Formats: sequence, structure tokens, C-alpha cells
Amino acid sequence: IRLMATAQLLLRRASSAFISSTSRSPLFTRSRCSPLQPSPRAAAMASDAAAPFQKIQIQREDTVRHLLSVPLPSPPLRLLSQLEPVGLQGLFKMSGAKSRLIPITPGEAFSKFSGTPMNDPRLYHSAPQYATITRPDITFAVHKASHFMHQPTGLDSAKRTFDAYVVGKENAPGIVVLQEWWGVDYEIKNHAIHISQLGGGYRALIPDLYRGKVALDVAEAQHLMEGLDWQGAVKDIQASVNWLKSNGSPKVGVTGYCMGGALSIASGVLVPEVDAVVAFYGTPSSELADPSKAKAPIQAHFGEHDSFVGFSDVTAAKSLEEKLKSSEVPHEVHIYPGCSHAFMNTSPEALKRKKGMGLTDENKEAVDLAWSRFSAWMGRFLGSA
Repeated sequence: IRLMATAQLLLRRASSAFISSTSRSPLFTRSRCSPLQPSPRAAAMASDAAAPFQKIQIQREDTVRHLLSVPLPSPPLRLLSQLEPVGLQGLFKMSGAKSRLIPITPGEAFSKFSGTPMNDPRLYHSAPQYATITRPDITFAVHKASHFMHQPTGLDSAKRTFDAYVVGKENAPGIVVLQEWWGVDYEIKNHAIHISQLGGGYRALIPDLYRGKVALDVAEAQHLMEGLDWQGAVKDIQASVNWLKSNGSPKVGVTGYCMGGALSIASGVLVPEVDAVVAFYGTPSSELADPSKAKAPIQAHFGEHDSFVGFSDVTAAKSLEEKLKSSEVPHEVHIYPGCSHAFMNTSPEALKRKKGMGLTDENKEAVDLAWSRFSAWMGRFLGSA
């Protein structure tokens, strides 16, 4: 009996160490969980079968601008040959290729004859002959490295495909529902289901902005959010809006929570197809979008005790309201007494998670009031089925 108990203890320790070392994989849970317990990451992601969601794939198309020897008048872009050596090395590191080691003079042509063996497979993953940029607001962002082209085209297209989850009646007004920094988990799916049942019904769509990743703790969620391509996420939102409109939704709104709240406001500025926005406890950075240039009606909700300074605290809420006044679009900014960040999350799992973050518990009156305002706003600008 002692031998069996010792063997079980050793097996448990070995399993725990293995799980800890593979904690980044969706297939394994963290070491704090028993090897016999289901992975919380899998539990967060595996609600599709039980929920009435249709999983689809949406394709967005970006304009690609090739920078090699192609004059681009749009500032702040410059020709690749005009970049300083350090900047060029940074470009190559981003593209997975080896950087050029010799100095570059302004106006110098950049080709396989410029002093580097760029077509040597021993030194490069591929022969990087030109860099591309996907959006004019990401200066010098590298999209890909290509084999040598004597006459690279100035414009091209690149397709991006991502998963999305749809629930609700076809041909009803659509609402794009944007995730928190956790990813597409049970909580955002609960919100989408609830939204689809409001009023006469909506068709709710959740784009997977993290491409399948779901965070288990605050550190991982922060890492995922900081690594997000925010401009690319706006493109995902635009593609989601267009998918709904091309599949029966006459009008489409956008809503989001935390990170998704910031992105929903950004979509009201940057995506002309958006008909209305409701944002919860999140504001976009000035680099992403200026709410004073909003084109869609925006309603926003914040908690009085939100401690995320500059992002969703009361100061950020009041700053947003002043900017929306300048935009002259219909807008409302509501601050809920006694509420902290994420006050709309009311599931048992969410309450446990909020407690671990030091956030206040459920405030049912505030949640009900926020949902009623949400329903009235979307009904006003989108109509109902």
C-alpha cells in the first residue's frame, strides 16, 4: 500500500510538472490543477456544442503597398531605399530574414546587386527583395518578404481569414459582439446569446480576434491584448459588419466589453458601415481612433469605481464624453455608482474571476439598467426584427 501511494504521489508530481511546462497549450491546464481535472482553458473554449452558435469563417481583404522603388505619395511612408540602416535591420528582423550589414545611402537602389547575397538560402529564410505594408497608418510594418521581382507592383491584395460565431435570427438586424481581453470565452458567448434575444431579436456575431487563444489569468490576458494588432482588429470588425449586411441584416451595430469596448468605439470612428455602437468600460488610444471624429451614434457605459486609469475610469469616461460632443453624433455616456470594471459579467465563473482581481461583486440593478439602455439604443438606430 505504501509503495502504491508513493508511486501515485510521484506520478502526480511528474504530471503537474509536465502540465506546468506546457501551460501555453490549449490542450493542457496549469500545474495548480489536478491531472484528472478538465482544463479550464478547454472549458472556456468548448461551449460551442451546448450553445446555439454557428461557427463560420470570414475573409477580409487588405490593400498591400510594396515599398521597393515604388513612389508612394501618402505620408508618412518613405521608400525602402530611404530608410536608415537601423530601421532596415528592424524590418528584416520582423520579416524573419537576415538584415543587411553595410550602410545604405539615401536614394540607393535596393536589389540583389546592392552588395548583399540576398538570394543565398544559407543566410535567409527567403530572399527579401521588397517589404510591404498592409495599412498606411502602420509605418514600416512588414507584411511579408518576397523573392526578387524586377518590377514589383505598387498595389496588391492580401486575404485574411478568421473564425466567427453567429447566433440569432437570420435577416434580423446584426450586432458584432467584441470580446474582452480574455478572448472568446463563455462570458462573451453569454452576452451574445442575451443580445440575440433582446427586443424582436438580433443576429449576434463574435469575431475571434485572438485567433483561437483564450487567457486563463490576468498576466496572460494582458499579454494577448498588448500583442493584438489593433488596426487589424478594426479590419476584422469591418469584415464582420459587412458579412452580416451581405447575409440578411439590414443594419449592423457593434458592441464590446473592456478591450472590445475600446474597439467598438474605434469602429464607430473608422468603419463607415457601422450604424450604431454600444461600448462597455473601454476607450481607444489616441493612436487608434479619435472619438471626436465619430460617424456612428455611440452609447458608453462605465463603473464609478473602475480603476483602469486612462482606459475605463471615470476620467476616461468624461474625456470620451467631451470628445463625442465635438463629433456631433448622437451619444450617451453613463457612469454607474458603486460599480467597478466588468460589472456586466454576472456568471458564477466571472464573479469568481472578478473576486480574484479585487473587483466588486454583481450589481443586478446596474446590469438591468445597462441592458435596458443598450436595448433602447440599438432599437432606435438598428430597428428590430
